[in-house]
Amino acid sequence: MNILAFCRKYNLRITGPRLIILKVLMESEDHPDAVDLHRQVKRLEPSISLATVYRTLKLLKEKGVLAKHSFGDGPARFEPAAQEHHDHLINVETGDIIEFRSDEIEQIQEEIARRYGFSIVSHRLEIYAKPLKNK
Repeated sequence: MNILAFCRKYNLRITGPRLIILKVLMESEDHPDAVDLHRQVKRLEPSISLATVYRTLKLLKEKGVLAKHSFGDGPARFEPAAQEHHDHLINVETGDIIEFRSDEIEQIQEEIARRYGFSIVSHRLEIYAKPLKNK
């Protein structure tokens, strides 16, 4: 979906800075925090302030466009909300985040919920790990 159609779909006012921020977010392959996003946005438009990035992130989260994640004690990170369910593996040494999906893990979670008399409404899995060292 192009950025203008995206703005119309979510009833977002179309402004120059917002379009640039959305473009960077839509092209992002990671989970940027506000400072990372601002750094990327400034390459395209140096006049966009960090405050504008924060306001835009807040608005997009409120509209349900973005999901906000707090991984450990690091800054809040963002990703598009309308994605297929996935879990996160977080490298505690670098902060890199790997998205993955495991049908086995999903099945085990369902079995555990049923065993205790529940039906899962929502869940998330974050695994914090260090890379294996070759000996």
